[in-house]
Amino acid sequence: MTINPKPNPYRWIVLTLFLCVAGVSQMLWLNFAPLISMIQKQYQVSESTAGLLLLVFPLVYVLLSIPSGSLIDRKGYRYSVNLGAVLMAVFSCTRIWSGHFWLLFISQLGIAIGQPFVVNGISKLVLEWFPKEQTAIATGLGTMGMFIGMALGMALTPALVEQFGFQKTMEIFAAISIFTCMMFLLFAKKNPTHANLDSQEVTIQESFLPLLQNRSLLKVFILAFLGLGFFNGLTTWIEPILAQSGINSEQAGMVGGVLILGGIVGAVVIPGLSDHFKRRKPFLVGSIWIALLTLYPLCTLRTYSGVLCLAIIQGFFFLPAFALLLEVASELAGERLAGSATGILMLFGNAGGVLVILAMEWVKGDGPSFFPAVLLVLAILTIAAGLAGILPETHQRRKVQ
Repeated sequence: MTINPKPNPYRWIVLTLFLCVAGVSQMLWLNFAPLISMIQKQYQVSESTAGLLLLVFPLVYVLLSIPSGSLIDRKGYRYSVNLGAVLMAVFSCTRIWSGHFWLLFISQLGIAIGQPFVVNGISKLVLEWFPKEQTAIATGLGTMGMFIGMALGMALTPALVEQFGFQKTMEIFAAISIFTCMMFLLFAKKNPTHANLDSQEVTIQESFLPLLQNRSLLKVFILAFLGLGFFNGLTTWIEPILAQSGINSEQAGMVGGVLILGGIVGAVVIPGLSDHFKRRKPFLVGSIWIALLTLYPLCTLRTYSGVLCLAIIQGFFFLPAFALLLEVASELAGERLAGSATGILMLFGNAGGVLVILAMEWVKGDGPSFFPAVLLVLAILTIAAGLAGILPETHQRRKVQ
Protein backbone atom coordinates (compact mmCIF):
# COMPACT_ATOMS: atom_id res chain seq x y z
CA MET A 1 0.00 0.00 0.00
CA THR A 2 1.31 3.46 -0.86
CA ILE A 3 0.96 5.67 2.17
CA ASN A 4 2.02 9.02 0.72
CA PRO A 5 2.00 8.99 -3.10
CA LYS A 6 2.78 12.71 -3.09
CA PRO A 7 4.60 13.79 0.10
CA ASN A 8 3.11 16.83 1.76
CA PRO A 9 5.72 19.56 2.37
CA TYR A 10 3.97 20.37 5.67
CA ARG A 11 5.57 17.18 7.03
CA TRP A 12 8.74 19.11 7.84
CA ILE A 13 6.82 21.61 9.97
CA VAL A 14 5.11 18.80 11.89
CA LEU A 15 8.45 17.05 12.43
CA THR A 16 10.08 20.29 13.61
CA LEU A 17 7.27 20.84 16.10
CA PHE A 18 7.71 17.31 17.41
CA LEU A 19 11.49 17.76 17.54
CA CYS A 20 11.02 20.80 19.78
CA VAL A 21 8.54 19.13 22.15
CA ALA A 22 10.68 15.99 22.41
CA GLY A 23 13.77 18.11 23.05
CA VAL A 24 12.01 20.00 25.83
CA SER A 25 10.99 16.69 27.43
CA GLN A 26 14.66 15.68 27.65
CA MET A 27 15.70 19.14 28.81
CA LEU A 28 13.21 19.13 31.70
CA TRP A 29 14.45 15.66 32.67
CA LEU A 30 18.14 16.59 32.84
CA ASN A 31 17.75 20.07 34.36
CA PHE A 32 18.88 18.74 37.71
CA ALA A 33 21.70 16.46 36.55
CA PRO A 34 24.35 19.19 37.07
CA LEU A 35 22.58 20.55 40.17
CA ILE A 36 22.55 17.52 42.47
CA SER A 37 24.96 19.09 44.97
CA MET A 38 22.95 22.32 45.01
CA ILE A 39 19.68 20.40 45.50
CA GLN A 40 21.23 18.55 48.44
CA LYS A 41 22.21 21.78 50.15
CA GLN A 42 19.05 23.73 49.31
CA TYR A 43 16.62 21.04 50.44
CA GLN A 44 18.81 19.29 53.03
CA VAL A 45 18.47 15.84 51.41
CA SER A 46 20.91 13.04 50.68
CA GLU A 47 22.58 12.50 47.30
CA SER A 48 20.44 9.42 46.60
CA THR A 49 17.25 11.33 47.44
CA ALA A 50 18.27 14.24 45.21
CA GLY A 51 18.96 11.71 42.44
CA LEU A 52 15.29 10.69 42.48
CA LEU A 53 14.58 13.84 40.45
CA LEU A 54 16.40 12.10 37.58
CA LEU A 55 15.72 8.43 38.29
CA VAL A 56 11.95 8.93 38.30
CA PHE A 57 11.98 9.39 34.51
CA PRO A 58 13.23 5.97 33.40
CA LEU A 59 11.18 4.30 36.15
CA VAL A 60 7.95 5.97 35.00
CA TYR A 61 8.86 5.29 31.38
CA VAL A 62 9.03 1.56 32.12
CA LEU A 63 5.53 1.70 33.61
CA LEU A 64 3.90 3.82 30.90
CA SER A 65 5.68 2.78 27.70
CA ILE A 66 3.17 0.10 26.71
CA PRO A 67 0.01 2.06 27.68
CA SER A 68 1.30 5.13 25.81
CA GLY A 69 2.17 3.06 22.73
CA SER A 70 -1.28 1.48 22.73
CA LEU A 71 -2.88 4.92 23.05
CA ILE A 72 -0.87 6.15 20.05
CA ASP A 73 -2.07 3.23 17.94
CA ARG A 74 -5.70 3.87 18.95
CA LYS A 75 -5.86 7.67 18.95
CA GLY A 76 -2.91 8.75 16.80
CA TYR A 77 0.35 10.50 17.60
CA ARG A 78 -1.24 13.99 17.82
CA TYR A 79 -3.55 12.97 20.66
CA SER A 80 -0.70 11.38 22.60
CA VAL A 81 1.88 14.14 22.04
CA ASN A 82 -0.69 16.81 22.90
CA LEU A 83 -1.44 15.01 26.16
CA GLY A 84 2.24 14.66 27.04
CA ALA A 85 3.05 18.26 26.09
CA VAL A 86 0.23 19.62 28.27
CA LEU A 87 1.40 17.54 31.25
CA MET A 88 4.96 18.83 30.77
CA ALA A 89 3.79 22.44 30.51
CA VAL A 90 1.61 22.22 33.64
CA PHE A 91 4.17 20.52 35.85
CA SER A 92 7.07 22.64 34.62
CA CYS A 93 5.07 25.56 36.04
CA THR A 94 4.56 23.91 39.44
CA ARG A 95 8.37 23.59 39.76
CA ILE A 96 8.48 27.38 40.17
CA TRP A 97 6.77 27.23 43.57
CA SER A 98 8.47 24.09 44.88
CA GLY A 99 9.57 25.27 48.31
CA HIS A 100 9.83 21.70 49.57
CA PHE A 101 11.81 18.89 47.95
CA TRP A 102 8.84 16.51 47.66
CA LEU A 103 6.78 19.17 45.89
CA LEU A 104 9.64 19.47 43.39
CA PHE A 105 9.67 15.68 43.08
CA ILE A 106 5.91 15.61 42.36
CA SER A 107 6.49 18.17 39.60
CA GLN A 108 9.21 16.00 38.09
CA LEU A 109 6.89 12.99 38.40
CA GLY A 110 4.21 14.84 36.42
CA ILE A 111 6.70 15.74 33.69
CA ALA A 112 7.95 12.14 33.66
CA ILE A 113 4.38 10.89 33.11
CA GLY A 114 4.11 13.12 30.06
CA GLN A 115 7.43 12.08 28.51
CA PRO A 116 6.52 8.64 27.06
CA PHE A 117 3.36 10.05 25.49
CA VAL A 118 5.59 12.51 23.60
CA VAL A 119 8.66 10.45 22.71
CA ASN A 120 6.80 7.27 21.71
CA GLY A 121 4.90 9.21 19.06
CA ILE A 122 7.87 9.49 16.70
CA SER A 123 7.32 6.25 14.75
CA LYS A 124 3.62 6.89 14.10
CA LEU A 125 4.32 10.48 13.06
CA VAL A 126 6.98 9.40 10.59
CA LEU A 127 4.77 6.69 9.09
CA GLU A 128 1.87 9.12 8.70
CA TRP A 129 3.80 11.95 7.06
CA PHE A 130 6.93 10.61 5.36
CA PRO A 131 7.49 8.42 2.29
CA LYS A 132 9.50 5.25 2.63
CA GLU A 133 12.71 6.81 1.29
CA GLN A 134 12.73 9.42 4.08
CA THR A 135 11.60 7.48 7.16
CA ALA A 136 15.03 6.86 8.70
CA ILE A 137 16.23 10.45 8.27
CA ALA A 138 12.92 11.71 9.71
CA THR A 139 13.31 9.42 12.72
CA GLY A 140 16.93 10.53 13.03
CA LEU A 141 15.90 14.19 13.09
CA GLY A 142 13.32 13.40 15.77
CA THR A 143 15.94 11.73 17.95
CA MET A 144 18.35 14.59 17.19
CA GLY A 145 15.86 16.88 18.94
CA MET A 146 16.06 14.64 22.00
CA PHE A 147 19.87 14.78 22.01
CA ILE A 148 19.83 18.58 21.66
CA GLY A 149 17.42 18.77 24.59
CA MET A 150 19.73 16.58 26.68
CA ALA A 151 22.73 18.77 25.89
CA LEU A 152 20.86 22.01 26.58
CA GLY A 153 19.40 20.69 29.83
CA MET A 154 22.85 19.88 31.18
CA ALA A 155 24.70 22.88 29.75
CA LEU A 156 22.18 25.72 30.19
CA THR A 157 20.78 24.96 33.63
CA PRO A 158 23.85 25.64 35.81
CA ALA A 159 24.66 28.80 33.83
CA LEU A 160 21.10 30.11 34.20
CA VAL A 161 21.00 29.28 37.93
CA GLU A 162 24.26 31.14 38.47
CA GLN A 163 23.01 34.14 36.48
CA PHE A 164 19.36 34.38 37.57
CA GLY A 165 18.88 32.06 40.55
CA PHE A 166 16.95 28.81 40.91
CA GLN A 167 13.35 30.09 40.81
CA LYS A 168 13.91 32.37 37.81
CA THR A 169 15.57 29.47 35.97
CA MET A 170 12.48 27.31 36.59
CA GLU A 171 10.35 30.17 35.21
CA ILE A 172 12.45 30.27 32.03
CA PHE A 173 12.09 26.52 31.45
CA ALA A 174 8.35 26.71 32.19
CA ALA A 175 7.97 29.45 29.56
CA ILE A 176 9.85 27.32 27.01
CA SER A 177 7.64 24.33 27.80
CA ILE A 178 4.41 26.34 27.50
CA PHE A 179 5.52 27.86 24.19
CA THR A 180 6.43 24.53 22.57
CA CYS A 181 3.22 22.97 23.87
CA MET A 182 1.08 25.74 22.38
CA MET A 183 2.90 25.58 19.05
CA PHE A 184 2.30 21.84 18.76
CA LEU A 185 -1.35 22.13 19.81
CA LEU A 186 -1.98 24.84 17.23
CA PHE A 187 0.07 23.75 14.23
CA ALA A 188 0.62 19.96 14.34
CA LYS A 189 -1.99 18.66 11.92
CA LYS A 190 -3.11 15.24 10.73
CA ASN A 191 -1.94 14.32 7.24
CA PRO A 192 -5.10 14.64 5.09
CA THR A 193 -3.83 12.07 2.56
CA HIS A 194 -3.10 9.42 5.17
CA ALA A 195 -5.23 6.32 5.54
CA ASN A 196 -7.42 6.59 8.62
CA LEU A 197 -5.99 3.81 10.76
CA ASP A 198 -6.18 5.57 14.10
CA SER A 199 -9.87 4.80 14.50
CA GLN A 200 -9.19 1.06 14.55
CA GLU A 201 -9.32 -0.27 18.07
CA VAL A 202 -6.04 -1.78 19.24
CA THR A 203 -6.05 -3.12 22.78
CA ILE A 204 -2.89 -3.65 24.81
CA GLN A 205 -3.47 -7.40 24.76
CA GLU A 206 -3.87 -7.42 20.96
CA SER A 207 -0.64 -5.52 20.39
CA PHE A 208 1.64 -6.53 23.26
CA LEU A 209 1.67 -10.33 22.96
CA PRO A 210 1.93 -10.61 19.14
CA LEU A 211 4.81 -8.15 19.05
CA LEU A 212 6.71 -9.99 21.78
CA GLN A 213 6.08 -13.30 20.03
CA ASN A 214 7.72 -11.96 16.86
CA ARG A 215 11.29 -13.28 17.17
CA SER A 216 12.84 -10.56 15.05
CA LEU A 217 11.11 -7.85 17.06
CA LEU A 218 12.11 -9.50 20.32
CA LYS A 219 15.75 -9.29 19.19
CA VAL A 220 15.24 -5.57 18.50
CA PHE A 221 13.76 -5.06 21.98
CA ILE A 222 16.67 -6.89 23.63
CA LEU A 223 19.05 -4.80 21.55
CA ALA A 224 17.34 -1.66 22.89
CA PHE A 225 17.78 -3.00 26.44
CA LEU A 226 21.50 -3.51 25.87
CA GLY A 227 22.10 -0.35 23.84
CA LEU A 228 20.30 2.18 26.03
CA GLY A 229 21.63 0.39 29.08
CA PHE A 230 25.18 0.84 27.80
CA PHE A 231 24.64 4.52 26.97
CA ASN A 232 22.97 5.37 30.29
CA GLY A 233 25.61 3.45 32.22
CA LEU A 234 28.50 5.12 30.40
CA THR A 235 27.13 8.66 30.74
CA THR A 236 26.16 8.15 34.40
CA TRP A 237 29.58 6.87 35.50
CA ILE A 238 31.78 8.69 32.99
CA GLU A 239 33.26 11.03 35.60
CA PRO A 240 34.66 8.33 37.94
CA ILE A 241 35.70 6.18 34.96
CA LEU A 242 37.74 8.98 33.40
CA ALA A 243 39.09 10.08 36.79
CA GLN A 244 41.21 6.93 36.73
CA SER A 245 42.95 8.36 33.66
CA GLY A 246 43.67 11.69 35.37
CA ILE A 247 40.77 13.56 33.76
CA ASN A 248 39.01 15.95 36.16
CA SER A 249 35.26 16.46 36.56
CA GLU A 250 35.12 19.59 34.39
CA GLN A 251 36.92 17.78 31.57
CA ALA A 252 34.68 14.74 32.02
CA GLY A 253 31.65 17.00 31.62
CA MET A 254 33.10 18.28 28.35
CA VAL A 255 33.68 14.69 27.20
CA GLY A 256 30.02 13.89 27.86
CA GLY A 257 29.00 17.04 26.01
CA VAL A 258 30.99 16.30 22.86
CA LEU A 259 29.73 12.69 22.92
CA ILE A 260 26.16 14.01 22.68
CA LEU A 261 27.26 16.62 20.13
CA GLY A 262 28.66 13.85 17.95
CA GLY A 263 25.35 12.04 18.31
CA ILE A 264 23.41 15.11 17.18
CA VAL A 265 25.37 15.21 13.92
CA GLY A 266 25.35 11.44 13.49
CA ALA A 267 21.57 11.28 14.02
CA VAL A 268 21.18 13.14 10.73
CA VAL A 269 24.06 11.63 8.72
CA ILE A 270 23.77 7.90 9.48
CA PRO A 271 19.97 7.52 9.05
CA GLY A 272 20.24 9.70 5.92
CA LEU A 273 22.77 7.27 4.47
CA SER A 274 20.52 4.39 5.48
CA ASP A 275 17.65 5.90 3.47
CA HIS A 276 19.94 6.65 0.53
CA PHE A 277 21.31 3.12 0.27
CA LYS A 278 17.95 1.53 1.25
CA ARG A 279 19.55 -0.60 3.95
CA ARG A 280 19.13 -0.65 7.73
CA LYS A 281 21.16 -3.60 8.98
CA PRO A 282 24.69 -2.63 7.77
CA PHE A 283 24.43 0.81 9.36
CA LEU A 284 23.05 -0.57 12.63
CA VAL A 285 25.74 -3.25 12.85
CA GLY A 286 28.48 -0.81 11.86
CA SER A 287 27.38 1.75 14.46
CA ILE A 288 27.56 -0.78 17.28
CA TRP A 289 30.91 -2.23 16.19
CA ILE A 290 32.56 1.19 15.96
CA ALA A 291 31.23 2.02 19.43
CA LEU A 292 32.61 -1.29 20.71
CA LEU A 293 36.06 -0.72 19.21
CA THR A 294 36.37 2.82 20.58
CA LEU A 295 34.96 2.14 24.07
CA TYR A 296 38.04 0.68 25.77
CA PRO A 297 40.46 3.40 24.59
CA LEU A 298 37.85 6.03 25.49
CA CYS A 299 37.76 4.74 29.07
CA THR A 300 41.52 4.21 29.49
CA LEU A 301 43.36 6.78 27.35
CA ARG A 302 45.23 9.34 29.46
CA THR A 303 45.33 12.10 26.86
CA TYR A 304 42.43 14.54 27.23
CA SER A 305 42.44 15.58 23.56
CA GLY A 306 42.46 11.93 22.52
CA VAL A 307 39.51 11.15 24.79
CA LEU A 308 37.57 14.07 23.28
CA CYS A 309 38.17 12.74 19.76
CA LEU A 310 37.08 9.25 20.76
CA ALA A 311 33.95 10.66 22.45
CA ILE A 312 32.96 12.45 19.24
CA ILE A 313 33.44 9.23 17.25
CA GLN A 314 31.54 7.22 19.86
CA GLY A 315 28.60 9.62 19.83
CA PHE A 316 28.54 10.10 16.05
CA PHE A 317 28.27 6.38 15.33
CA PHE A 318 26.47 4.94 18.35
CA LEU A 319 23.65 7.39 19.12
CA PRO A 320 22.14 7.13 15.58
CA ALA A 321 21.65 3.42 16.31
CA PHE A 322 18.68 4.52 18.45
CA ALA A 323 16.92 6.05 15.43
CA LEU A 324 17.71 2.96 13.34
CA LEU A 325 16.30 0.68 16.03
CA LEU A 326 13.08 2.71 16.13
CA GLU A 327 12.82 2.44 12.35
CA VAL A 328 13.53 -1.30 12.30
CA ALA A 329 10.91 -1.92 15.01
CA SER A 330 8.36 0.15 13.09
CA GLU A 331 9.05 -1.69 9.82
CA LEU A 332 8.78 -5.10 11.48
CA ALA A 333 5.59 -4.25 13.39
CA GLY A 334 3.72 -2.56 10.55
CA GLU A 335 1.96 0.78 10.63
CA ARG A 336 -1.06 -0.27 12.67
CA LEU A 337 1.09 -1.42 15.62
CA ALA A 338 4.02 0.99 15.20
CA GLY A 339 3.14 2.93 18.35
CA SER A 340 2.95 -0.22 20.45
CA ALA A 341 6.28 -1.45 19.05
CA THR A 342 7.91 1.86 19.95
CA GLY A 343 6.41 1.68 23.43
CA ILE A 344 7.79 -1.81 24.05
CA LEU A 345 11.18 -0.81 22.65
CA MET A 346 11.34 2.18 25.01
CA LEU A 347 10.22 -0.01 27.92
CA PHE A 348 13.12 -2.39 27.28
CA GLY A 349 15.52 0.50 26.73
CA ASN A 350 14.66 2.35 29.92
CA ALA A 351 14.66 -0.88 31.94
CA GLY A 352 18.14 -1.52 30.57
CA GLY A 353 19.16 2.00 31.47
CA VAL A 354 18.22 1.53 35.12
CA LEU A 355 19.57 -2.02 35.49
CA VAL A 356 22.93 -1.43 33.78
CA ILE A 357 23.60 1.65 35.92
CA LEU A 358 22.96 -0.43 39.05
CA ALA A 359 24.91 -3.41 37.68
CA MET A 360 27.96 -1.26 36.96
CA GLU A 361 27.92 0.03 40.53
CA TRP A 362 27.50 -3.53 41.87
CA VAL A 363 30.31 -4.94 39.71
CA LYS A 364 32.63 -2.14 40.81
CA GLY A 365 31.93 -2.99 44.44
CA ASP A 366 33.80 -1.20 47.20
CA GLY A 367 37.08 -1.06 45.30
CA PRO A 368 38.47 2.21 43.91
CA SER A 369 38.70 1.01 40.30
CA PHE A 370 35.87 1.24 37.76
CA PHE A 371 37.68 -1.16 35.43
CA PRO A 372 35.34 -4.11 36.21
CA ALA A 373 32.38 -1.90 35.25
CA VAL A 374 34.12 -1.00 31.98
CA LEU A 375 34.53 -4.71 31.24
CA LEU A 376 30.81 -5.17 31.91
CA VAL A 377 29.75 -2.56 29.33
CA LEU A 378 32.28 -4.00 26.87
CA ALA A 379 30.56 -7.37 27.28
CA ILE A 380 27.15 -5.72 26.82
CA LEU A 381 28.23 -4.06 23.58
CA THR A 382 29.78 -7.30 22.32
CA ILE A 383 26.47 -9.13 22.82
CA ALA A 384 24.64 -6.24 21.15
CA ALA A 385 26.95 -6.37 18.13
CA GLY A 386 26.35 -10.10 17.74
CA LEU A 387 22.58 -9.69 18.11
CA ALA A 388 22.48 -6.91 15.52
CA GLY A 389 24.29 -9.21 13.11
CA ILE A 390 21.42 -11.72 13.08
CA LEU A 391 18.62 -9.20 12.56
CA PRO A 392 16.83 -9.28 9.19
CA GLU A 393 17.06 -6.44 6.70
CA THR A 394 13.79 -4.51 7.08
CA HIS A 395 13.94 -1.62 4.62
CA GLN A 396 11.51 -3.17 2.14
CA ARG A 397 9.12 -4.36 4.86
CA ARG A 398 6.53 -1.64 5.16
CA LYS A 399 3.21 -3.22 5.85
CA VAL A 400 -0.15 -2.29 7.33
CA GLN A 401 -1.58 -4.81 9.77
